[in-house]
Amino acid sequence: MNRSDRSSAVAVLVVTAVMLSHFPTRAAFTQDAGAGTHAGNGVKEIRMTAKKYEYEPGVINVKQGEHVRLIIMPLDHDHGFKIDAYHIDELLKKGEPTTIEFTADTTGTFPFQCSHFCGLGHKGMKGELIVARASQESPGEQPDASAQASSR
Repeated sequence: MNRSDRSSAVAVLVVTAVMLSHFPTRAAFTQDAGAGTHAGNGVKEIRMTAKKYEYEPGVINVKQGEHVRLIIMPLDHDHGFKIDAYHIDELLKKGEPTTIEFTADTTGTFPFQCSHFCGLGHKGMKGELIVARASQESPGEQPDASAQASSR
């Protein structure tokens, strides 16, 4: 390896290190929608990513009446986010988190999809918003039937 080859290799490493330190990693923007982050006052905040024909998480679970705040980070290029049932259609600019807020007032399962052409897999970039009745308990919150039986 001659001196100019070493200089080029060092330059590539330095540029890569600088870029990685200035751009957040995917892990910084992913979160299990079931866990959610409650920001107080009944707000359920969910961080999502959009990249290469998928949303992460692809299924969002919320309760009826909750105010939902989605923070979506497109990682590879511009995408869109559309939920017809809630009249949401937002452009997601690459590298810029987009905040979408709404109140989940209607129960049911609602598809969402990319609304900005993003490549050959664009039509497959979909997910689901599931809004459960506020009185329903999630599977992790339901009392254990065996514990109830033993207390009788």
